[in-house]
Amino acid sequence: MYRLLIEKQVEKQLEKIPEPDYTRVRNCILGLAQNPRPAGCKKMRGRVGYRIRQGDYRIIYDINDRMLTVLILAAGNKKDVYD
Repeated sequence: MYRLLIEKQVEKQLEKIPEPDYTRVRNCILGLAQNPRPAGCKKMRGRVGYRIRQGDYRIIYDINDRMLTVLILAAGNKKDVYD
């Protein structure tokens, strides 16, 4: 099982997501602890990490397999998260 690490800025981004989308995004993030490379995840090009989609929202994260950690770098609406 991987340990989840969430950047402070991501916590603020998550607070802006309305229900029921927030619950879906949160569950998706929690699922990364069990499987950091779920079906549908994509390695980012031109940027560090991976991305996973959850409806109109994207979660960008990096995996450290040696330390068994997943660092959540960004989470939010697809139009805002890639900035």
